[in-house]
Amino acid sequence: MILIGEDLNVMTGEISRVIKEREAGPIKECVAGQTKNGMDYLDVNVGPVKKDPQGTMEWIINTVQDVTDLPLSLDTTNPVAMEAGLEVCKKKALINSASGTTESRETMLPLAAKYSTDVVLSVINDAGLPADADERAASIMDSAAFANELGIPNENIWVDPVLLPIGVDQRQVTSYLEFIQMLQDLLPGARSTCGLSNLSYGAPRELKSLLNRTFLIMIGRYGQHSAIVSGFDQELIRLIRGEVPEIVELIYRAMEEEDLDLSALSQKELEYAKTTQVLMGKSLYSHSWLEV
Repeated sequence: MILIGEDLNVMTGEISRVIKEREAGPIKECVAGQTKNGMDYLDVNVGPVKKDPQGTMEWIINTVQDVTDLPLSLDTTNPVAMEAGLEVCKKKALINSASGTTESRETMLPLAAKYSTDVVLSVINDAGLPADADERAASIMDSAAFANELGIPNENIWVDPVLLPIGVDQRQVTSYLEFIQMLQDLLPGARSTCGLSNLSYGAPRELKSLLNRTFLIMIGRYGQHSAIVSGFDQELIRLIRGEVPEIVELIYRAMEEEDLDLSALSQKELEYAKTTQVLMGKSLYSHSWLEV
C-alpha cells in the first residue's frame, strides 16, 4: 500500500507558525523524519492559505524538495496556491483534493487536466456526503465522467470514499468497506485513498492509533491503494510493510469469523481482534470497546 505522510499540516500549531515565519528548519526536520520512516508520498497541507498563497506555496514546496525527492500531495482549498505548487513540483504531483461539487469541478479538476497530475477525487457532491455505498458509487461515477471529459483518465484518479469518525456514525465505516470492494468494477484503473486519522477523530487519545492501524490493514485487504497516515507511527508502518504478519493474519480472521475465540489471545492480540469486530460492525462502538 502507498503511504502518504500527513504530518506537514498547517492545522498543527507549530507547522502553522513556521510557515508564517518562513522558518525552514522545522519543516525540513518533519520532512526528513517521514522520508526516513518510509513514506511513499508526503502531503503538504497549507489549508486555505489566504495571505500570499502563491509565495507561501512556492516557499514550502521548495523547502520540502530541498530535503526529499519523494512525490508530493498538495493539500489546499485555494486554487491559486494549488497552481503555484504544481508549477514548482519536480515530480508528478497529487492534487489533494477535488470533489464532485460545482466549485471543485470549476477550479481543481481543470488544474489536474492542465498539469496532467494525479488527483484525489472524493465522493462528496453538492448534496454533501452520500449516505451509503450505492450512493457513493453513483456520485463518483458522475464525478469521474466529468473528469474524463476534461481529459483526466481513470489512472490519474485516486478515489476518496470519505471516512467519518466512527464515534459519529459507525454505519458509515461499514459503508466505506462495502464501497471499496466495488471500486475497481466501477472505475477500472482508478486508485483509492483516504485520510486515515478521520476515523479516530474524537476517540480517546490512547486508542486512536489502534483504530487507525487496524482499519488500514482491513482496507488493504479489500484493495485500498493508499492512505494518508502519520509518518511517525512506527507500528502502523511495520504492520503495512508486512513485518508483523501474525497481527495481520489475526485481523483477517476477526473479519471473517463470527465466533473467534478471544480467550486464547494475548492482550495485544485481543485489542486488535476487538477493534476489528467493532470496525466490521459486529459489535457496537463505544469509547470503552476494549473493556466489553
